[in-house]
Amino acid sequence: MSLSNEWQDVKYKEIFDQETRGLIRRQQSPAGISADELKGTLKNLYIMDGADQGGRGPLQDIIMSATIAAYEKFLFDFFLHPDK
Repeated sequence: MSLSNEWQDVKYKEIFDQETRGLIRRQQSPAGISADELKGTLKNLYIMDGADQGGRGPLQDIIMSATIAAYEKFLFDFFLHPDK
């Protein structure tokens, strides 16, 4: 990894971890979180990601990518493959 790209990896991990912690807090709250809620949010994130006609720039692309990855992993780990 080159130094010029290191910030991207650091930011990606920061956002991924932040989103994952938020999803865990939501899951542990009295209201909880359902697989359907996660799927709905992911659907909207996919639409937002695909609607980048003006160009968000590298930082916003990293944030979007890490957010989507966190939701996908959380959905898989806790709802689609919970005994993993």
